[in-house]
Amino acid sequence: MSIETITLSISGMTCNHCVANVDKALKAVSGVESVLVTLEPGSAEVTGSAAREALIKAVTDAGYEAQ
Repeated sequence: MSIETITLSISGMTCNHCVANVDKALKAVSGVESVLVTLEPGSAEVTGSAAREALIKAVTDAGYEAQ
C-alpha cells in the first residue's frame, strides 16, 4: 500500500484528554506512521498506509465521530 495523508473531521472532542484518546486510538491502527490531532476545529491528520475506514472505526470505537 502507498503512504498517504488522510484528514478526518472529528466531532465530540471537548478537551485535551479527548485529543489524547483519539491520538492513541489512531496510532493503534496498523499502517499508521504519524498522527496530528487538533481540538479546534476537531480534526486528525494521519499519515501512513492505513485505510480510511479503519481510521474512522478506531475513532468511533473510542467514543467520537469521524468522517
